[in-house]
Amino acid sequence: MRQAGRYMPEYRRLRERHSILELCHEPDLATKVTLQPVERLGVDAAILFADILLPFEPLGLGLSFAAGEGPVLAHPIRTPGDVKNLRTIDPEEDLGFVLKAVRRVRSALPQDVPLIGFAGAPFTLASYAIEGGSTRTFTKTKTFMYNEPKAWNRLLDVLAGLVGSFLAAQAHAGAQAVQLFDSWVGCLSPHDYRTYVQPHSKKALALAKQSGAPAIHFGTGMGTFLEDFAAAGGDVIGVDWRVPLDDAWRRIGDRAIQGNLEPVLLLAPAAERDRQVREILARAGGRPGHIFNLGHGVLPETDVGAVRAVVDLVHGR
Repeated sequence: MRQAGRYMPEYRRLRERHSILELCHEPDLATKVTLQPVERLGVDAAILFADILLPFEPLGLGLSFAAGEGPVLAHPIRTPGDVKNLRTIDPEEDLGFVLKAVRRVRSALPQDVPLIGFAGAPFTLASYAIEGGSTRTFTKTKTFMYNEPKAWNRLLDVLAGLVGSFLAAQAHAGAQAVQLFDSWVGCLSPHDYRTYVQPHSKKALALAKQSGAPAIHFGTGMGTFLEDFAAAGGDVIGVDWRVPLDDAWRRIGDRAIQGNLEPVLLLAPAAERDRQVREILARAGGRPGHIFNLGHGVLPETDVGAVRAVVDLVHGR
């Protein structure tokens, strides 16, 4: 999962001087943030520091980050005409600063530490684009999805092509694996996922894998349609803490799995945290293809020492 962030003092010091967009746009700063957790935690891979909403800038949606409120879009998508007016993006030109960061991170990392590229999935990006920012109800998103199915499918087709080519470009720039991150997909029913989302995720993953890099497909709250989620593609399926790891593995079949410690356990007493880490490892049973990870991102209030303790415990097994 995304490793760098507000829980790290090193990151907070950078944020005192730079906005999130400045950190993303300046390859040297993005490189520094990407390397921080590798140097501090001793994790086995680096995950590129890049916000999933960066493609919204060249798309013309007017991305900004309001203090204490998260992302805000000046020009959200609300009508079929808004979808038609979206600009065409070339990742090499319009998101070249991210690719520069990939190249710099790759040259700075030890050869035995792989770099994972990163992008948002079509549904999660569409939800941000339609809502104009974060949401808990997805009212505008689902209303658009149900009432304007042609425009919806056109929007997700555009986003699938964009993120698929963006991930492939990251792989060509030096990322050894890529991750498609669908953090909001769990708001859907199994039927709606299959009907309105799965074909577009499948397209994005297929485009990404044309680069030759393995792809991680991650979502949250999708336990009710895990099989359909896995069928969309991905060499590795990321699962959150709501589904026991061994149950999830039986359901996705013979492929690698990523997960799935509850992030709040990093705030729990060490004995309970370590017990649940060991339980996940026991459910994996030493089977090849398990990437131990959190079930979602590190929470801002997390102590760095707790993260390091989990890394050391897993490495010591």
